[in-house]
Amino acid sequence: MSDTSGKHDAQPALGTGRRAELIVFAIIAAFIWPVVAVGVVGGYGFLVWMSQLILGPPGPPGA
Repeated sequence: MSDTSGKHDAQPALGTGRRAELIVFAIIAAFIWPVVAVGVVGGYGFLVWMSQLILGPPGPPGA
C-alpha cells in the first residue's frame, strides 16, 4: 500500500532550523509564559480569597 496522505509534502508554517526555533522560543518566553504566570498567581490569590470568605480569616478563634 502507498501513503497518499501527503503528510510529507506539507511545509511547516515557520520553516525549519535554528531561526524557527528561536522565533518559537521568543514567542513562548515573551508572551505565553508571562500570561501563564499571571494566571497561576491570580488563580491562587482567588482560591485563598474564596477560602477565607467561606472559612473565615486565619488566626485563632475569637481573637
